[in-house]
Formats: sequence, C-alpha cells, structure tokens
Amino acid sequence: MVQVRDIHKFNPDGSICFDDWIASLQARGTLEHIERIRQACDLSWALEQQARATNTVWAGRNSYLTGLEMAEILVDLRLDSEAVIASILYRSVRESRVGLDIVREQFGEEVAKLVEGVLRMAAINETDTSRTRVLGQSDDQVENVRKMLLALIDDVRVALIKLAERTCALRAVKSAPQERRQRVAREVFEIYVPLAHRLGIGQLKWELEDLSFRYLQEENYKRIARLLDERRVDRERFVLEVTEELRRQLDRANIDAEVTGRAKNIYSIWRKMQAKKLDFSQIYDIRAVRILVPEVRDCYATLGIVHNLWRVIPNEFDDYIATPKENGYQSLHTAVIGPDKKVFEVQIRTFAMDEDAELGVCAHWRYKEGITDPHYKDSYDEKIAWLRQLLAWHDEMGMVGGLAEQLRSDSTTPDRVYVFTPEGHVVDLMKGATPLDFAYYVHTEVGNKCCGARVNGKTVPLNYKLQTGDRVEVLADERSTPSRDWLKPGLGYANTPRAQAKLMQWFKTQGREHNVAHGRALLAEEFERLAVAHPDYRALARKLGCRNDEALFAAVGVSAITLEEVITAAQELSQLLCVLDESRQEAQVPASATHVSGAGRFSTQLAPCCRPVEGDPIVGCLGVDNHVVVHKPDCPVALHYQLESHENFIEVQWGDGRRISMLVDLFILAYDRAGLLRDITTILADAGIEVMEVNTRTDRSSGTARMKLQVEVDSYPVLSRVLEKISRLNNIIEARRIAAGEGVDTIAAPAHATDVLTQETFTGEQ
Repeated sequence: MVQVRDIHKFNPDGSICFDDWIASLQARGTLEHIERIRQACDLSWALEQQARATNTVWAGRNSYLTGLEMAEILVDLRLDSEAVIASILYRSVRESRVGLDIVREQFGEEVAKLVEGVLRMAAINETDTSRTRVLGQSDDQVENVRKMLLALIDDVRVALIKLAERTCALRAVKSAPQERRQRVAREVFEIYVPLAHRLGIGQLKWELEDLSFRYLQEENYKRIARLLDERRVDRERFVLEVTEELRRQLDRANIDAEVTGRAKNIYSIWRKMQAKKLDFSQIYDIRAVRILVPEVRDCYATLGIVHNLWRVIPNEFDDYIATPKENGYQSLHTAVIGPDKKVFEVQIRTFAMDEDAELGVCAHWRYKEGITDPHYKDSYDEKIAWLRQLLAWHDEMGMVGGLAEQLRSDSTTPDRVYVFTPEGHVVDLMKGATPLDFAYYVHTEVGNKCCGARVNGKTVPLNYKLQTGDRVEVLADERSTPSRDWLKPGLGYANTPRAQAKLMQWFKTQGREHNVAHGRALLAEEFERLAVAHPDYRALARKLGCRNDEALFAAVGVSAITLEEVITAAQELSQLLCVLDESRQEAQVPASATHVSGAGRFSTQLAPCCRPVEGDPIVGCLGVDNHVVVHKPDCPVALHYQLESHENFIEVQWGDGRRISMLVDLFILAYDRAGLLRDITTILADAGIEVMEVNTRTDRSSGTARMKLQVEVDSYPVLSRVLEKISRLNNIIEARRIAAGEGVDTIAAPAHATDVLTQETFTGEQ
C-alpha cells in the first residue's frame, strides 16, 4: 500500500493520523459523517491488530491500509461517505474478521448492502473463462456471475468499490512473484479495465491498463517508457510553447478556456501501434494539448482557432461531440502540424465533458438520489442500461463462459452502427453487425426463427453488413431453426458476441450425441476437402485442450471450437504436411541485401533527411525523376507530400527475403455459367491468394465445367476459408484440394451430381 504509507503520517502504534488523513481527503472532495468514517477506521485497525496477534493475516496483506487506499480512490471519484466506509471495512469482512451483521448494526443497512454487493462481485474471480472449462462450467459459476451483475444494477457504487479494490490489488503485487503478478494483471485487464471503460471512468482505466500491461508484457512496456523518457524534455518544451500560443489566441477571442498538456498512457500508445501497424514516431498524440471551455459552441470556435493556427493532418479529425463513443465520451480530437513541423493532438471539450471523461458514471450516480438535470439523467441511465443488458445474457454464460470476452468485444470496438426497427426505434450495434445480429439483439426467439430480412424495404442476405441509418425488418417463420452455417466465421452471418452465444446455446440444447455426430461429420468433410487422409483426432484434441476426440467433436458440433482453429492446430502438428509434396520455398535473399517493395517498376532510394533503416515504418514519395524516395512517415518531407502531392504519396514496405509459400492444386466442379471463373478468382484475390495456372474443361452435354487451379497459399486456414466461400457461389457443385497423385479426370463427382455427369465427355480446354 505504497501510496498511503508514503504520503500520510502514522501514529507510533502503526495506525494513521486520522485528522491529517481526513483533512487531505476533504481537500480532494466533500465528505460528510466524519465521525462514522473515524469509527470505521478504528474498527479496521483493531481487527488488523487482532489478526496479527492470532497470526491470521492473509498472505501478508494489511487490510487496514488496503481499506484506507480504497477510500482515497473513492474520494477522488467523488463518492459519498457510505461508499467510503464500505471500502474501509470490505477487506475485513471478506477475510472473515468481522461479520456483515456487525457492520449492519454499527454502520447501517446501506453500508452493509454495499459490502455484500462487493463480496458478490468477488465470485467473478472463480469464474474460469478458458475454453478447456467452457463446456463443463458449473451452474454455480453461472449463478455467481448472475448475482454479480445483479449487484451492479442494484447500486453502481458496488462496481466502483470493486474497481478501487482491484486497483489496490494491482498496485500491491509489484514485488510479488511473477506468476501472481500476471494472474492478477490478466484478471484486471480482461474484466475490470473494460468495465471501467464502459462506465467511463478514465482515471482508473488508464492506471489499470498501464499496470496490467507492465506485468503482462514487461519488455514492451519498458521499451515504450524509455522512448517516452528520451523525448520528455523536448515534449515538455514543445507543449509549453503551444499552450502559451493557444492561451493568447483564445484570450483574443474572449473564450474562457483552460489549456493544459496531456500525456498519453503507455498501453494506449502500444495498442495504437499494434492496431494500425505504426512505429512510435507515427503516434501523433504523444504530444497532446487539452482545451476545456464552458459551452459546446466554444468547442467549435476553439477548433476553428486551432485549424487557423496550424495545418491539419488529413483523416485525423474526430467529432465525438456530435457522435459520442459508446460509453458516452464526448470531445473534439484533431491532429495538426505545429512549430518545428512537429505533429501533435488537440482535444477540445467542455468542463462538463471532461468531468464525464474522468469520472464517468461517478459523475452521475447521484441522479438516483434526486438530481434532475437531464444531462446527468440520460448519461447515468445509458450506463445502467448497459449493465442491464449484461444481465440479459447471464443464461448464456454456461456455454460461452466469457464475461471477459463480452466486455472486451463491446468495449474495445470504437465503431458502432445505429439502425432503426420498423417502428422507428434506434438500435446500437457493433460495426460489422448483420440482420441476423439484429434479430438476436431484438429477442432470442426472433433470431432462432429468422428466415430472411429486409433492409430499407429490400430483401438482403442474412450476412449483409448493416450501415448507420438502415431500417431493418426481420422475416421469421415458426418452422425455421438456426443453421450451423451461421456460426462459420468465413461466412459472416453472426458477428456479435450476443448472437454467437445465443446460437451456441441453441445447438447445445440439441443433445450431446447429436453434436458429437455433427462435429465428426464436419471435420471429416473439411479434411476431405483439404485432401488430408486419416487425421490424428486424439492429437488434435490434446492440442486444443479437449479430453478426447469425442470432446473435440462435441465442441466443434456446437461451434465452441471452430473448424479454422482445428485446421490451424493440424498445420502446427504437421498433419497437413504429409501431403505437401508440391510445397516450395522461394530463394532466400541474404539478410544484408534488404530491398523495398511496392514501388513497381520505379527505382527506390533511401531519404538522406530521415535515414530510414530496415524495420522502420516507411512511405514512398514519387519524384519528378520517377525515383521513389523512401521516408519515415513522420518526416516533414513525407508529410508535405501527403498534404500537397498525395497522388505521388505511395505505400511501400521492406521486402521479405524469406517468404515461404505452398503451391496447391484445387478442383472445382460446377454447372457452367457466365462469370463463373471471374467470381472464383475474385474470391482468391480478396484473400491475397495468387493464381498461378487455370485449366477449364466444359461438358456441353451436361452443362458442367471442371476446373483445375494452381494457387499459392501460405496457410491452410486461409485455404479452408476460400474453399468454403467458393462452395457457396451459385452453380458450384464441389470445391476442394486435389490430393498428391490425383488427376482431374479421375475425380468422381459427388453423389448429388451423378445424374448429370455419368456420361460426361470433355470437349475442349481453355
């Protein structure tokens, strides 16, 4: 408990100097019932002394100091005295040092309910979300999660106390063994970081992200921390210069603003680098300024001033005021080229929006106690509505097991689509959602009975990607049941976790024997399509964490394990390599002979201004002499090309001299039609698969075509997805890989096509 111990004074017996401590809390927020808080501290201290005297301390923890630290966090979040008292006593109750009945008697029903609610949330610590336990997750675990969600909804302060407790726990494991550090960090990262995000509590979210990242990926954390330290002095000087100029300009415009520099947290930097494949030098918002103004109209006036002062970076402006993020976050974000041609980010928001961004639901929970401001009411209700939505899928936890997955999938996806029901109600879905996702959002039975959909009055396939503004109508039939194809990732029918969970739950109810049989048939069909004879299912089951091959079949049958995951495991186990006699490895280029690709026929040279080296992110600038000069993306010359001569700004990358590829022969049997070959090659091109050779034979008497394509692939999961998509094209009878030594002429037609192919003769080759 470093923060409490280092900042505050203590009495000779080890208890805190209460008057000094409470004075520091009062300076950070308004607290009432000081004597009751003193009483809670005295009780916690007495219990701590008693535990140490009887040697019943939990793993060396000081529950007294933990309670004080939790209280400080909650005061910063502006919670009331009841929540502060509950936080001081929580660890003592959890460690059975004092009973809830005593807490209720001495501190009242409200404090006791808060402590009890946080104890319920502790049930999530025992919930195993790994795949190896998914199918066997107990009903007790499901009920624990349901109770936890109910506790959240009853009083949001419960979630805030739990977040404070996990923050203290993460701080406390700094010197713990690596295994324990990573276990606590993983739990916090998977569950409590997304929860803090969805509740809009930036204060805690950023600390939890950085501490978790530090313990889980120490090398990456230290690398970015070093890069930030190396540039700290320059960054502080730059930010000072920019903020002074902004204050002068805002004063002239009579805008009462607060201008400050802002540091981006380390995990956010790393996540942005990974998501956008950027180098550290390409992260524009490492240098950042935040401007707070009184009114929304001042935000846009300030934006105009910023854009008049400095040149705007294209595609780096976001208006989260007009279109808030899913957790209610509002702000204007823009990136500009400032003094010395350095890029920096500017965030502009009102004081109220800033309070919302830092405190989230904490800024609004008092609405329940009688505040009638519509802004507070709407924001609070939206966040509580999200918590209620979580409760709606508690019955699915036994199948998908993934509170963490559900939290992450919705909280880390910034893009949303907003569509309308036929009655005109707005439905908020994640980007990429389909009419089938919409159907399951409306109701489980609507999804299960879905047989079609209309969007804006027109019939569309169930894997149509919805766009903001679409009006969606689900067509249902009582006789319809879910199709297992809906869970195939490559077909794109069910893209939201809710729809996927509902589908898995439905298939689970069909009975284990049915699921085992279906899973076995799916795998047999897929391996036959990939020309793999006699796969070792037992080895695959062990690889994927299943007890035996029957458990593997059952998991595949309900889509808890996808075909793609099985194919990936088979490739890793070399089960697919036994028939790879046509594989080849391209000639290797010596490591020192690096080159740039993407410039086509133009010659390339490295820019002397920024001197990129292999491994750096790079871009190309085509000059008048038809030479492509390779720059770092943040080089002023490259930025100038992007802004002034974007048609000569091209994407290039370092050439890879060690590319491994496989030449694979495919066989496709289809009823001939115009555009068939075009449709097939389009699917291959979209997947990045190069077609090396095509042979087509047409039987005019039966109207069928046999095609042999030689393609270059780098993995079998990619090939599996492509074959699935080709098989879904109109007129396709069969699409599969040709086994070694198998000829096109000897391939037998599938049973359903024999009626037209028994007398087939080939009349030509194209």
